[in-house]
Amino acid sequence: MSAAPGEATSQIAEHGMSAPGDATSQIAEHGMSAPGDATSQIAEHDIELALQELERLGLGRRLRTIEGPQGPRVTLDGRPVLLLCSNDYLGLAGHRRVREAAAEAALRWGAGAGASRLVSGTMSIHRDLERRLAAFKGREDCVLFGSGYLANLGAIGALAGPGDSVFSDALNHASIVDGCRLSRAQIHVYRHLDTEHLAWSLRHHGSGRRLIVTDTVFSMDGDVAPLAEIVRLARDHGARLLVDEAHATGALGPGGRGAVAAAGLEHEVDALVGTLGKALGTYGAYVCASATMVRHLVNGARALIFSTAPAPPAVAGALAALELLEEHPQRVARLRTRARTLRGALAAEGFAVPAGEMQIVPLPAGDARTALALCEGALRRGVFAQAIRPPSVPKGTSRLRLTVTAAHSDDQLRHAAKALGEAARAHANLTGIRFPPGMGGSSHLRTPTPNLAGTR
Repeated sequence: MSAAPGEATSQIAEHGMSAPGDATSQIAEHGMSAPGDATSQIAEHDIELALQELERLGLGRRLRTIEGPQGPRVTLDGRPVLLLCSNDYLGLAGHRRVREAAAEAALRWGAGAGASRLVSGTMSIHRDLERRLAAFKGREDCVLFGSGYLANLGAIGALAGPGDSVFSDALNHASIVDGCRLSRAQIHVYRHLDTEHLAWSLRHHGSGRRLIVTDTVFSMDGDVAPLAEIVRLARDHGARLLVDEAHATGALGPGGRGAVAAAGLEHEVDALVGTLGKALGTYGAYVCASATMVRHLVNGARALIFSTAPAPPAVAGALAALELLEEHPQRVARLRTRARTLRGALAAEGFAVPAGEMQIVPLPAGDARTALALCEGALRRGVFAQAIRPPSVPKGTSRLRLTVTAAHSDDQLRHAAKALGEAARAHANLTGIRFPPGMGGSSHLRTPTPNLAGTR
């Protein structure tokens, strides 16, 4: 991987590719360990010890169960809570029309597609949604994938391979990271949102085909990629550009068409990845591109070729959700208004949350245990905001990732902010540790005002 001169640490970024000539580069395509490798001998006892170590570090995970559909309020593990960590940004997952469309599709088309897209799994309902998505995104064509993870794996692998070069933002989603790894191209990681480092990498590195890959809205911080400058660099250096609009569709741009449309760059991006499982409330993903590019993906994206086609009920639900978005674009404005409400309410509680309209609001905690403590404290007060810890975020940057939806009310969001403030102050009183602890020499909780007594 490339790095600025002298910057050794960027040689070991999460993207994790070996240097040319490394022994791991000899591994066969199947990627299996050699017979007799010690890892194949791991006993269940060793796995239990590893799980205990995760718990000790505050990194253990478990599945929480929601009873009933997504919505502002849900029943979580038998307890009613205000939900503040769903990606159902426009509140469409539980919408009557979306649910009815999915149910009707199950009766008409069946519960599953029965085969991969290239065998007998492509139904007319798949093509209907692909045409609608292409028109929505202003592109010639579109192809559906089973999930956002599969879409990134498939598209990156089809656009770059051995002997090629991929340039990837350091905080790209794990599906992009894994797509880069599995492509077996040379990976050059540039610092987050740093187009000067990207330009340096493009000047000093890269062979074969070149591909720049970035999220448009980053899932953990809600910040937006500098797309105009990235497009310029791609053009100047003869690189293709793939962007992931998973968290931008339904939240940015005219009619919720995303960050690319907001920047007026619809025809400057080679491949635009999106998901059906966030603002569109169902499941699956897509890539919009030129007709030629889509034909290339159909022929070269292994994650498409070797996966069963998306289930008809999910496809029909997404069609209904897209229709609702186009009929009621005010949902996008409502989402942004609700985001302003939550940010303002958190600031009133003393959290150093910047003003803005992005629906993703991180509350940095630093330490994984601190993030867990605040999550549990908020749950006791009737608010579910999940703690995000490594490897989802870099070590030392654990946080609560709050998400707003258009279905939340202003009162619900103000209540959530108050509960989070109370949980932070209770944690500080119990441990003597201010939440969030200082990161980089500063604190993410502002200097206390009289109503924040006890936060030190």
